[in-house]
Amino acid sequence: MRRILFPLILGIVGCAILIQLGLWQLRRMEWKEDMIARIETGIDADPVPLPAKIDPSMKYLPVTVSGTTTGAEIDVLSHTREQGGGYQVVSRFITDDGRAILLDRGFVPQDLRHVERGPTRLVVRGNLHWPDEKGSATPEPNLDENIWFARDVPAMAEALDTEPVLVVASFVEGNAQGIAPIPVAVEGIPNNHLSYAVQWFLIAATWAGMTVALIWRIRQRKY
Repeated sequence: MRRILFPLILGIVGCAILIQLGLWQLRRMEWKEDMIARIETGIDADPVPLPAKIDPSMKYLPVTVSGTTTGAEIDVLSHTREQGGGYQVVSRFITDDGRAILLDRGFVPQDLRHVERGPTRLVVRGNLHWPDEKGSATPEPNLDENIWFARDVPAMAEALDTEPVLVVASFVEGNAQGIAPIPVAVEGIPNNHLSYAVQWFLIAATWAGMTVALIWRIRQRKY
């Protein structure tokens, strides 16, 4: 009995820790699901006029803006399931009260990228957004070709000389110039906690199996 005491304790403690990690991931999953539900409710709420003061805590706030694009735009490499590769068009937008902001008007396929899009008046319903798309492996924008690889609000605002404010259009009145809105949606918010929980539980099961095997081998040894 003394020979198997240490591996038995190690096995029990290890399994307990791994199971607790799995349960913690399940709690995280419930928290994430609640957060996503609240975000979805906020996205679909009645829009308000663009606030005078804006900061990232207002992410997903539904707003309405009216004004005119200037013809200056940023093309962000993108794709859709239906049309394949293309670009999201982020335009410099001057509101009726004179504010310069960023307007993500939506998607154009590859062959429509270079179509001339001059100034046009639009009335837009959409959401404030600060996309978390730029990572350490994201290439810097190709400024010569005007191709960006992520929506980086501060950098885009500097490039187009606007406030660091991005409105992602969900509905557009006026000449959309062939650009199809891609509304903000919760599908882009990751929720992988269930798979993480399953992984911890599988590791716990493996740990338990290895413990049983080790104890069996110890018991089979002859004195």
